[in-house]
This record gives sequence, structure tokens and C-alpha cells, in this order.
Amino acid sequence: MAFNKSNVSAVFIVLGVLAVFFGIVLVFVGPIVIDDQVVKNTMIDPNNELSYTMWKDLPVPFFMSVYFFNVLNPEEILKGEKPMVEERGPYVYRKKCQKENITFHPNGTVSYIEFRKYFFERSMSVGNESDIVTIPNMLVLGASVMMQDMPYVLRLLVSSTFKNFKEGPFLTKTVGELMWGYESKLVEFLNRYLPGMLPTSGKFGLFVEFNNSNTGLFTVHTGKDDIRKVHKVDSWNGLRELTYWGTPQCNMINGTAGQMWPPFMTKESTLPFYSPDACRSMELVYKQSGSFKGIPSYRFVAPKTLFANGMDYAPNEGFCPCRQSGVLNVSTCHHNSPTFISHPHFLNGDPVLREFVLGLHPTEEEHGLFIDIHPLTGVPLNVSVRLQLNLYMKSVSGFTETGKISEVVMPMLWFEEKGYIDGPALTTFHTNLVVLPAVMEYMQYIFIALGLATIIVASLVHYKAKSSRHVSVISTVTEKLENKDKFCRLNMKCYLVKQTGSMANNILFTAHNMMNWISCV
Repeated sequence: MAFNKSNVSAVFIVLGVLAVFFGIVLVFVGPIVIDDQVVKNTMIDPNNELSYTMWKDLPVPFFMSVYFFNVLNPEEILKGEKPMVEERGPYVYRKKCQKENITFHPNGTVSYIEFRKYFFERSMSVGNESDIVTIPNMLVLGASVMMQDMPYVLRLLVSSTFKNFKEGPFLTKTVGELMWGYESKLVEFLNRYLPGMLPTSGKFGLFVEFNNSNTGLFTVHTGKDDIRKVHKVDSWNGLRELTYWGTPQCNMINGTAGQMWPPFMTKESTLPFYSPDACRSMELVYKQSGSFKGIPSYRFVAPKTLFANGMDYAPNEGFCPCRQSGVLNVSTCHHNSPTFISHPHFLNGDPVLREFVLGLHPTEEEHGLFIDIHPLTGVPLNVSVRLQLNLYMKSVSGFTETGKISEVVMPMLWFEEKGYIDGPALTTFHTNLVVLPAVMEYMQYIFIALGLATIIVASLVHYKAKSSRHVSVISTVTEKLENKDKFCRLNMKCYLVKQTGSMANNILFTAHNMMNWISCV
């Protein structure tokens, strides 16, 4: 069936123009649509199954790995020698978090209490919870520092109490007992006659307050009124600021609860969050861009000033009394026990801290803290929070248990809380918040490129069709002219022949007459 190429190419030119126009529209409208979808999918809203489920019940595996600093020379330490430790671990626990008592408020906030439980994972651990470890006895060495300014007679009395209950300066217990508590007649005695002195009314353990517990009543913004505030803490246990520290800045409750952050992050963004366990707000800074399982990410790390003392970093002066940079005194929120937190192996701390303890070897890869965030949504993809628990100990007169212990910030253990998005949660997240926005972004350029290509090709076809038509017309005209010329030449020949014939007849007639005249003469 014959068709007019010129008309068809003109139609394709129009289609190409429309494709380019649609692509240009997507360039401006596409980001708006994507941002709108991000806002809908990151807002804390029970009607949004994806984001609400991820916020309410963490759908990804989360683990806590514990490494103990096993003391190798307890007797020598009592004589004034440097402590020598070896790292024992990891002992891995699966962490389950669940938010309960969720209440939405008219002012765009939501309150909840998050409960946490830990379950031992033998297959991921270096040994069993029955493994034996030796660490400093916080009850004895902590109490001695706490009472160093009290009357000497009282110190002697408490020291004799330790002896009566057979409590020494070091504990040799199983991992399970050190983690979740052990029976102690001293603890029982203190709880009976000095209630409230200890943080627990039952067993005494380093993590006894963590298991089957909650982190307090959080009230956070839902992002309904302003998506830039989503997940940010409005109050904790009814407080908008703390009372532990010496300056208003240090007492501020900043950032989120440490699980999610607002969307639309840039490389200039930071990750502020409040940690009830550390009794303070902390802030991570951007380090580098990367990807996690095909999802673009920003890595945020702890700045070197996070645990710096007030002399090295003035804004931290409110966290003092301080010791060397690299350790944070958290005694004010832990029953005045002389405990400090730091990075594992005193990473980024004053070298003096490591000089007083043998067996520490910090590396950024093994002991650094980081959080990988999807910048568009503010959702953590890969998290590794690493902190160390330390006990400040020294020889205190009146406490014979302390012997000649040199003044030292003694590492007891460090732990890593690690989790990453995986499984169905990863698939859903990747599809809804990565693939679809990427497809929409690429489509705008595809439409523009396809439209331009269509316009160019159709224009060439149209031009060629027009040229062919002109050539055809010229050929037809030429052919007609040639035929006419041929006809004219044929007619001219006939005319000449006719004229020539007439002339010959005239000549013959004239000659005949002349012959007749001559004969007459």
C-alpha cells in the first residue's frame, strides 16, 4: 500500500517534539514527584506500611558483640605494676527491639517506650557464656574511689565489710555472670540496709540493666508538619534538657533517638542523636560516599573531638571533671561510680591512656564507629556502634583491697552493636526508594534523547522525501520538453522536405519551358 513518506515523517517530527517536551517536563516535575514520595515514605505514619513497620519493629538483624579485657596479672597490679590484658571475644547476642505504648499527639509528635531483649548466639561467638574471665571488681574498686574523701574510719569499716563478704579487687566469673548478674551476699546486704545505693535490687552485672529493659519514654516528631524534623527528639522522659552536665550545651537533647534521621541529606549534614546509655547527645560527621548492596550511601563517623576533654575542645568542658582526651566521665549518670566510656582500645585517645595498660592495639577498621546512611531517605543501611567501658581505679588509703594499684583508667570490656538492612526489607526498600526514583530520573533523559533522535531521523526522511519529489517533477518536465523538441524536429524535417520537393518541381517546370522555347527558335 502506497503512503506519503513526507507526511509520515512530519508525524514523527511532531511525536519527537512531544517526547522532548515530556522529557523536559520530567526534568522539572520528576524531582518534585520523587521528593513527594520520599516524604510520604519516611514520615512516621501508621498508614504507610513500609516506613512505619521499619520504625516500629526493626525488621533487620541486630547484634551486640562483647569483648572482655581479661586481666593476666592481677597480683602484679596490686603491687603497682602496669595492667596486662588480653581481648576475649566476641560473645554475640542477638538484639530484639520493639516499640510499645505508641501514642500519636495532635502537635505532630509520637511517644513510645522501646523494649530490648538479648539472646545469646553460640554459633557466632568465640565460646560459651560459661567461659571464665577475670576483670576488676567494680563494687570494691569503684566504691573505694567514691569514698576516697570520706572519713578514714568509715573507709576502714567498708573495707572490713568487703573482707567479711570475701569481695576482692578482681572478679573471676563466667561471661554469663558478668553480663547478666551473679549472686552476691554483699549486693544482698547493701540492698537490704542501704537501698538505692546500687542500680539493681537483684543480681549485680555489667549489662543487667540492659536486658528486658527499656530506654525511657521518647517523644519524637512524626514529620507530618515538617519532614526536616522527622525522628527528632522532642523530649525524653518528659525532659527537653538534661541535668547531668555542667553547661546548657552539654545538657541539650539533640537529634534523633539514633535509629533513623530526616531525609534529603548532603555531605554537609551531620548525624546528631541522643543516647540514654551514654547520658548525652552525640554527633557524627560525614566521611565519604559509597554504596551498600547497590544502594548509594554516605558514611558518617565519630569526630576525633567526641570524647576530647575540655582543654583540648572547649565545648566539652561541661562534661568535666575530665581526664585525658579520649574518655568521657559518665559517673554523674551512673550512681557516681567512676566509670568512663571511650572508643575501643582508646582509639583517638591520648596515647598516655594506652601507655598505662599493656595489650591494647587500636585500629580504625576494627574499633572505629560508623553509620552508613541512604542520604535521600535518612535510613541507616549499615551500622556499627563501638564503645568501651572503663573503670577508674587507684590505691585508696583505708582500703587494703586496693594495695598499691597505680592510678589508671582500666578497660573492662568493649562492645559493638551492629546491624544492616537485608532480606525482604532490603528488597522493598531498594525497589520503592531506589529503583523507582532512578527509573523516573532516567526516563526524563530517555524521552529527551529519543525525541531528539526521532526529530533528526524524521527530518532527514522528510527532507529526502521532498528532494525526491522535486527530482521527479524535474524529470517529468524534462521528458516532456525532450518529447516536444523531438516532435518539433520531426515537423521541421517534414517542412524542409516539402519545401525542397516544391522547389524541385518548379525547377523542372522551368527547364521544360526553356526546352520548348529553344526548339521553337
